[in-house]
Amino acid sequence: MIDVVVVGGGPVGLYLAALLLQQGVSVRVLERRTEPDTHSRAIGIHPPSLEALDRIGVASALVDEGVRIRRGVAIGGGVEVAGMSFDSVSGRYPFVLSVPQARTEAALERRVAALDGGAVIRGATVTGICDDGSAVAVDVVTAGRESRVHACLAVAADGVRSTVRQLLAIPAPLRTYPDRYLMGDFADGTPFGPDAALFLEALGIVESFPLPGRVRRWVARLPGSMPEAPTAGSLARIVRERTGIAVDAGSNSMLSSFGVRSRLVKRMIHGRISVIGDAAHEISPIGGQGMNLGWLDAAELAPLILNQLAHTSHERELRSFDRNRLQAAAKAVRQSEINMALGRPLPCPLWHVRNRLIGSAARVPAINSRVAARFTMH
Repeated sequence: MIDVVVVGGGPVGLYLAALLLQQGVSVRVLERRTEPDTHSRAIGIHPPSLEALDRIGVASALVDEGVRIRRGVAIGGGVEVAGMSFDSVSGRYPFVLSVPQARTEAALERRVAALDGGAVIRGATVTGICDDGSAVAVDVVTAGRESRVHACLAVAADGVRSTVRQLLAIPAPLRTYPDRYLMGDFADGTPFGPDAALFLEALGIVESFPLPGRVRRWVARLPGSMPEAPTAGSLARIVRERTGIAVDAGSNSMLSSFGVRSRLVKRMIHGRISVIGDAAHEISPIGGQGMNLGWLDAAELAPLILNQLAHTSHERELRSFDRNRLQAAAKAVRQSEINMALGRPLPCPLWHVRNRLIGSAARVPAINSRVAARFTMH
């Protein structure tokens, strides 16, 4: 019997596995994908997450590989409405690190492999899970063969469509929003350098973030109706219409459209099985909090797992974990709702008023610093 089975080999599951392996815990990570995903939706790593990632020795390499976003600017009608510096949010990491999720996952998997080359099992589909009070049994299909993994504890980090959450029938009320977005990565021909730019336009927000290799990600709120299927050309057209910036559609390297939902479980600890990351809380990608929230779940859960394995765990610790992490997730949901509201289309008179109010607030140092801290999850 192994100590911990982790269902899901994405960034959250791999990070938890590395934390536990470093402490001598035996771990198996069951990942449905046979190969790493090269599609990078998440790119922003916030300062608290960099501090967490440093605990497994991968933060430094990621910082060297990524772009350090130290400043964000809000622009409306071609004029800078507000500026925000992240210099005061962290003594060690005063920036948001921009690095493609695929590279982050690769760094995490390399760390896990260095600790235990057999920890990650790819092509493993979980078909059943059972907690009998003394151990957890996980039914798995790998390469067409059925098997059962026995572990003292199990952690589900298997994403928004969590198989474990469904198998255990864990309630997770779903809320949908009317907002839809289109994002894509293009060659960066802007003068923004390492800065992030938010275009607060009357027709809807356009967001722009630097990526390594002189690439820039553009995210635009879509109109209520799109007559054609979203393409790189349509995103480039939206960017041009709203910001005046020409984007080379032919340089597109990633394109994705998405709607927005939120989902929050009532409890994250279910006996010997825990649910963390997107499996426990689905949050709007606007604001880039989801992956970071999952890492912080794992960082707080790891010492509790060690206590459970040592039989020194107390029920109040598990209740405290549930309370703290669900409060953090609820706060992130509220922040994402604010972010989305600020980016919705407005009639011109209201658009002018909103942008003036944002500019006035940003000129108050205390407010500016507080908003910077909220955006970086401090």
